[in-house]
Amino acid sequence: QVQLVESGGGLVLAGGSLRLSCSVSARTLSDYAMGWWRQAPGKEREFVARINWSDGSTYYADSVKGRFTISRDNAKNTVYLQMNSLKPEDTAVYSCAARPVRGIMKYNYWGQGTQVTVSS
Repeated sequence: QVQLVESGGGLVLAGGSLRLSCSVSARTLSDYAMGWWRQAPGKEREFVARINWSDGSTYYADSVKGRFTISRDNAKNTVYLQMNSLKPEDTAVYSCAARPVRGIMKYNYWGQGTQVTVSS
């Protein structure tokens, strides 16, 4: 079982920065990859970034590449999403999720989400 709790959302002006945090509780963290997803009003949920807990390898959606950075802190069992150069189109509810790194690699565990609003 994996439990995820996000924090760090808020309101920011375009061009600004925010850092989201996802506190992770799991038996064996290295069995999981952690992802950040977002959903804007009236739109489908969209993949943002992923990090493998075991080796730290990362992958980004083209829409955020070069602006967002996903990272992890093993000592704190926390995954971060540093968001820079924010745009109004980044406005969404951001959710942290976990999926196994072997077998059926589906995101089975989700946090409650945190609102990010970018004002122009």
